[in-house]
Amino acid sequence: MRDDSDDGEVPAPVRRIHALAETRTIFTKADETYRPWSCPSTAECCQLTKTGRPPWLWPSEWEVLMERLKRDKRPLPEARSDGGCPFLDEGGTRCTVYESRPFGCRTYFCHRVRGPAQQPTIATNDLLDDLAGANKGWNDEAEPKPLLEWHALAIASRR
Repeated sequence: MRDDSDDGEVPAPVRRIHALAETRTIFTKADETYRPWSCPSTAECCQLTKTGRPPWLWPSEWEVLMERLKRDKRPLPEARSDGGCPFLDEGGTRCTVYESRPFGCRTYFCHRVRGPAQQPTIATNDLLDDLAGANKGWNDEAEPKPLLEWHALAIASRR
């Protein structure tokens, strides 16, 4: 029989704080890794239902977005009728949470990317492994979900 009274397990709130801090560090490393690349900022990739390529977010990435909204004293935006990312501005051309955007939005995956011929696949995979590890350290059952699924769940829980 296991004695849980002194198992040294880190409390869930502390694991959450660690996961969020690690996620922000991973975001910084992703920005540094992708510094040689750029895009024309068309927000074409943010038209999630049109592209069929929504970013998949780990729980910590969603929490970083929710903390951003809270810090800015903004409500969770409603779903967009055009199927675009709900975090786009009213015109659908600018990200309203750019500094807190998810990992998948920090890496260039569309045909409009400009920069060196070969993207940093190994470094990207290493960062994705780190992101998974941060989330599994928080909750060993954590799994990523598409951004629009996170958003729909949050909207439904509000009602």
